[in-house]
Amino acid sequence: MQQPRNFSMHGAVDLGARQAAAKRKQQAAESAEAGGSAFVIEATDATFNTDVVARSQSVPVIIDLWADWCEPCKQLGPVLEKLADEAAGAWILAKVDIDANPQLAAALQVQSIPMVVAVIGGQLVDAFLGALPEAQVRAWIAQMLGVVKQLGLPAANGGPEASADAARVGRKPLSPEDELLSDPRFKAAQDAMDIGDLNGATNALEQVLGDVPGHPVAKAWLAQVELFKRVNSYDQAKVRRSAAESPDDPDAQAAMADIEMANGQIEAAFDRMLGVVGRAGGQEKDKARLRLLSLFEIMPPRDPRVTKARGKLSSLLF
Repeated sequence: MQQPRNFSMHGAVDLGARQAAAKRKQQAAESAEAGGSAFVIEATDATFNTDVVARSQSVPVIIDLWADWCEPCKQLGPVLEKLADEAAGAWILAKVDIDANPQLAAALQVQSIPMVVAVIGGQLVDAFLGALPEAQVRAWIAQMLGVVKQLGLPAANGGPEASADAARVGRKPLSPEDELLSDPRFKAAQDAMDIGDLNGATNALEQVLGDVPGHPVAKAWLAQVELFKRVNSYDQAKVRRSAAESPDDPDAQAAMADIEMANGQIEAAFDRMLGVVGRAGGQEKDKARLRLLSLFEIMPPRDPRVTKARGKLSSLLF
């Protein structure tokens, strides 16, 4: 897989390209009004940071770089659009007309089209060239979704997993804020934590997760409770010595990262585990990765410190 890199759109404005992009954007809007796909968007020089980079923090974005004069693009484009519709929001297809958006073509180092690029967590993680058969495109997308799991990114809103969870509980998904206000078990968990009853808090939160699997607030609170349980069980002086003596031991470093997290040293904890991921190999590397993902669960998914750490993790893994 290709080395991920960060994206940023800066530089002089090409007025001709802007005019062409505006025309294409109007055509895309007219197509959407006529019943276009909700899972296929038109990305431009002006909208790339919002429509692709920012969006990829919560859902994978696959970019289809094409042009009107490219015959293979006309073969591949419908395949990608079909697969995007089938995925129903598990990933988003962003189509980029390279003639209308030369800045994007330059930023993505386009030398041949069709070119398809996957962006996950703000990082380019892989790409392919040419009009591959549908079976190969499916396999490549499946590999990209595997990367999502490796990075511990949440499932896409409105994707199949979210819909299945909603169907299991027989109601529409609520926002975390609504759940927090409406479910008395959150108050029970908070009351239990306030008096130091961590087992009571765990029981209340596990009940919520039993009814709403993957609930983001319950998962974050439970991860925090589990952190407190671990830290309470540590001999902290011993943990600090072990961490200093064994910098590449994922268990020793994870225990020290727990203490840092409990003390509010969030970035220090993330950097500690990222260091182990970068130095270790095999099972040790994966153990460190999984412990880092468990720390991410304690934080809000859009916390900038989590976003930054996910980007570093992507660079180390791929």
